[in-house]
Amino acid sequence: MKSINYLRIISVTGGVVLVYSILLFFFYRIEQPHPEAHIETVGDVIWWSIVTITTVGYGDIVPVTEGGRLIGYIFLFLSLGTYALIIGQIATIMDTLKENRKLGQFGTKFSSHVVIIGWTEFGKAVTDQLVGAGREVAIVTKERNNVDLIREFYNTRQVFVLFTDYTNFDQLTKLNIEDSSIVFVNLYDDTDKLVYILNLKKHFGDLKYVVTLENANLKSTFQSAGVTYAISKNELASKLLASYIFEPDVASFNEEIIAYADTDEKYDMKEYLVLENNPYANQEYGQVFYDLKKECNVILVGMVKVENGNRTLLKNPEDSLVVAAGDYLLMIMNRNGEKNVRKRFKTEEGLEG
Repeated sequence: MKSINYLRIISVTGGVVLVYSILLFFFYRIEQPHPEAHIETVGDVIWWSIVTITTVGYGDIVPVTEGGRLIGYIFLFLSLGTYALIIGQIATIMDTLKENRKLGQFGTKFSSHVVIIGWTEFGKAVTDQLVGAGREVAIVTKERNNVDLIREFYNTRQVFVLFTDYTNFDQLTKLNIEDSSIVFVNLYDDTDKLVYILNLKKHFGDLKYVVTLENANLKSTFQSAGVTYAISKNELASKLLASYIFEPDVASFNEEIIAYADTDEKYDMKEYLVLENNPYANQEYGQVFYDLKKECNVILVGMVKVENGNRTLLKNPEDSLVVAAGDYLLMIMNRNGEKNVRKRFKTEEGLEG
């Protein structure tokens, strides 16, 4: 990360102004007393200096003494060096600003986005799924080379990258982390993840956190530390592998529905918040099930009741259960079904806020 040396710029600028002021002072003292001088006031001196420095050369004011001409020569040669200096400083400043923007130092205005701490191949796979689902993602990496890779892979309107040390918590505010929907801590070691989350919660305690674990036995430890979701990669992989062994078609379908559906041939499970103006608010679950299948060609498989911040997942509940505003509905759908649901629900998929 580059920084602009403002002290050097101020020092150089001050030195140039001082030298020019001294030269102008002597030029005025030498030229003004001469009977044929074109210099009569300080304003004339300033006008002559501007015309000379800019190499415009109107010729309305010219030195008539030997000393004045000598200072004129100095002005002309200094002007060449001054131009080079100014252009060099401007180029340096522009280059620094461009580099700092590339490294994320100007921050992002993303909201309800996903923050990923640490960049790995697994993190890229997760980002691919999130971007495919239309989510905004802010990534933190401490490896400079990763910045170029991330910017090459993704559109900057959807993926923001910040180059900084993970423990520089003040820098994390540039991610607009306080307004994120969840923070995925994607470090390599489980112990490092736990220590990092404990420190991170001291600065951002009200956020939701998710981690993937190499050791499934640590799941309760992470949950006790305040992690919202602790997922064992080995546990998920073993379940999917076992399913492929004895029910491969179910395994294939399960693998498909936990990803995003990018074609009408693929299906995905999504959840949508029921707003106050939702046509299904205050209707029975069974009626909502049949109507969604008929009108949107999607399958309702469950719902989530949210009370006092606690989420209760209800899998295929009774038909008589009433769907209320603030509930989430879980549905299996393809891309065309998603378009229909979005029109009816008037909101994007996923958690709100």
